[in-house]
Parts: sequence; C-alpha cells; structure tokens
Amino acid sequence: MSTPIDAVTRQTLAPPARERLAVAPWLLIGVVFVAAVLLRQVVPLNTDVSWLLVVGERMLDGQKLYRDIIEINPPMAAFAYLPGVALGRLLHVDPRHVIDAQLLVLAAVSLYATSRIVRLSPRMAALSWGPFAVWAAAVVTILPMHVFGQREHFATLTFLPGLAVYALRSNREEVPAWAILAAGIGVGITLAFKPFFTFPAAFCILAGAIRARSWRQLFVPENIIAGVIVCIVSVGTYLLYPEYFTVTYPLVRDTYLSWSMSASVIFVNAATLLLVVALASIALTRRSGRLEGPLLVLVLASLGFAISFYLQRRGWSYHSYPMVAMAMLTMGNAMLVHADPSAAVRRSGTASMLILTAAFALGLQWFNARVHVGPLPEALAKLKPQPRLLVLSGEAAIGHPMVRDLGGTWVSRQENLWIREFVRLTRERTAVDAATEAKLNGYLALERNWLIADFKAAAPDIVLVDNLRDGWGDWARADAELVELLKPYRLVGTVEGVDILERTK
Repeated sequence: MSTPIDAVTRQTLAPPARERLAVAPWLLIGVVFVAAVLLRQVVPLNTDVSWLLVVGERMLDGQKLYRDIIEINPPMAAFAYLPGVALGRLLHVDPRHVIDAQLLVLAAVSLYATSRIVRLSPRMAALSWGPFAVWAAAVVTILPMHVFGQREHFATLTFLPGLAVYALRSNREEVPAWAILAAGIGVGITLAFKPFFTFPAAFCILAGAIRARSWRQLFVPENIIAGVIVCIVSVGTYLLYPEYFTVTYPLVRDTYLSWSMSASVIFVNAATLLLVVALASIALTRRSGRLEGPLLVLVLASLGFAISFYLQRRGWSYHSYPMVAMAMLTMGNAMLVHADPSAAVRRSGTASMLILTAAFALGLQWFNARVHVGPLPEALAKLKPQPRLLVLSGEAAIGHPMVRDLGGTWVSRQENLWIREFVRLTRERTAVDAATEAKLNGYLALERNWLIADFKAAAPDIVLVDNLRDGWGDWARADAELVELLKPYRLVGTVEGVDILERTK
C-alpha cells in the first residue's frame, strides 16, 4: 500500500506530471504556514513570551534590566523580543502579533536557507526532499503549539542553517561564503541563548573533524563567527548589565540551580519517548549502519539537545523543544529521504505515515500543556477595564498572558514571586545548612522589599492572592506592612483558589 507522499518519492513521471509534482511541496508548505497562522489565533500566548514582551516594553520606556526589571535569564532573552516590541509600538499593533509574524518569517527564511545549503551537495541534491520539506515546515511552525515563540523556538530556527553546513563539512564538501555567514551567525545566536546549547554544535563540529581526519575542521570560519558572537554577547552582558552578575545570577544559583525535579519527571516523558522513536526509525529504515550528511548531523543534534534538556533538570516541555524538533526531523529524514528502498517501513508507505502522524500528535499534546486558571480572566474583565494588576503567587501563568489579554498594566518588577517559590523547593529538595539558610532568608527579604516598593509606586487596581499554591494569603496576612497596603481592597470573589481583591478607594 502506498501514500501520496510515498508516491512523490517513488514514481517516474512524464515531464508535465513531474513539474506538477515539483510544485506540490510548495503548495503544501503554504498550507502548513496558513495553518500555523490560524493556530496563533486560537492557541494562547505563552506565559514567558508574554512576560518578556512586558520586559521589552519597559526597556523601551527607559527602565533598566536587572534593576527596575528582574528577569531570571541573561539579556539575550529580552533582546530576542525587543525588535518585535519596538516595531509593534511603531505600528500601534500588539507586539504579540509582531512576534508571531517574526517567528514565521524566521522559520521560512531558516528553512529556505537550510534547503539551499543542503542542495549545494551533488549527492544530496539528487535526493527527493519535497515530502521532508513539508514535514520540516510543520515541525517548526505547528508542532510548538503553546511554546511557540519561546527562546528554545528561536534557538532551533537559528540553528538549522548551521546544521546544514555541518552536513556538508561531514562530507568534506565546499561551503560558500554566504552559507558560512548564515551558519556562523545562526549558531552564534543559538549558543548565546543558553550555554546548554553548546552540546549539539560541539557534537556536529567534532564529527566533521573526525570524518575529515583534521583538527583544522574545528576552526572553520563558521565556528569562529559563532564564537565571536558568543564572546560579544558575554562581554556586552558584563559591561552593560553588571547587575546580572551581582544581583540576578547569585539569586538564580542559590534558589533555582540548587535543586532538581525527580528523575521520573526529567527522563520519563513524551520528549524522551519521541527521541527513542526517532532513533528506532533509523534502524527500521536503514540496513547500512553508516550515517552520513543530514541524517548524521540530525542524530548528533538530537542527542546534543537531549543532553541540554536533561542537564537543565526540570523536565519542562519548552526546554525539550529543540530536542524534540531535531528528533522529529531525524524521523522524517530517515523515513522520507534516506530510507533504504528494501526496508520494511519504506516499502509500506502507510506504516511510515502512521508512525510520523502518531509522533506528531504526541508532540502536539506535549507542547500544548499549560496551567489552567479557569474563568479568572472573565471575572477580572467585569471589574475594571485595563486594570493595574498585581499577583501574589509563585505561578507565573496566573498573571501572564492574562494581563495582556485584559489590556492591563503589570505592577511587579518580576514575572511572579519566583524567589519564594524556588526557596521553598530548595528547602524541600536539598540539605540546607545555616549559611545557606541565611542566604535564602536574605533573598526572601529582598523579594518582599521589591514587592512593597512596587505596590507603593503604582497601587494596583486588582490584587490576586493565590491560596491554591503555598498559602499566599496566610503569608500576606502575616506581614504588617502588606496588611496595611491591602486595607483599601475588598474581596469580590474567589476563582480556582485565587482570591480577587478590588481597590475601593
């Protein structure tokens, strides 16, 4: 039994039919992008993306990152969204729509550049890439679902041209200057987001050097360009944002990096299953054990991003997107491009389509998970238009993207009161000595002072108190200054364990 995609890769056709078939992938890619645009209208804005848009807006207003705005990540996280925020302000458009468009354009450019680079190789240009191109477009535009626009999504898109160049290098083929530049800049941007992303690049670079039997391959121009970009970003952070090293990083080190989720959460999840399926697909579709070109670098990138996911020790779906995307591309490449004609899965187009469809469906489910806040936005919309909002909670998803959906103003300098939440987890999951306890108490006092200062600087119209998670109401009532600040507020209702307090005077 065969499928339409199988037919694209097998049939020998007359010239007019072949021309129509050559157009089919482009039409299907267009359909994929249209579907991605429609999804952006129904899938809620990601929590962290919503917050980073707030960060960008405040930076444009003149506020200082890590002083007036407390962000847990290095400046690259904020700067990734700053151009979109600035353009949105210039056009008087909600920056979320600009960011969506920016990501889709980046996806199109990245896929096109990657395709052009791969086809520079005569042996790879001879293969049929149409079905895989459609699959790749779906992986980078539809698969992300609720993690669309996250830093990991950006990093995956910027990494793809570099992956194509690594494939050429592994075959010891020439790379033109434009491809070197695209790869170097793209990989440099990816590495600037997170040091964990060094692993996939390092694996691919080492593989190229080993296959070329030359250590000089380690210092090819694209690697130098990527290294220079990382150095510029690092030095720029040190010079322009010293508070990241003096204030934010110690907080992150002692309250966030100090603990880990359980091994079952980190390793036993859909991301790991999809990686295993991707690696198994190679065994099912190839009789030869030798991996070359795109399939080799895709496998190495999948494993490298898997290591980066596991080393972050959280098991959160958005951390796994680069790993899952590379695993999906590995799976698609193995089944649609590089499969041996005699392989069982290759002979049965239905089997390969079922595997790919099931894997994609699992990925959609994995990346569409989000915190349920119930009818809270509807309840707030009835109280006051465009409210100034403050949330007493360690759960970021309560306030974001709700404050943007309501057209409101976020009062706090933090995305959520994450220090208290992370201190709780540090105490629960690690052994805390007296010196560490003193540090943690100091961090808690610092966060409380920030909260009080923000409250006084811009009195919120609505305060949400999360009593479902970690007793924030009891915590507020135990603080005399907070009690005094909350006196002008009355309780108007409770939704999903969250008290809604409205300012009365």
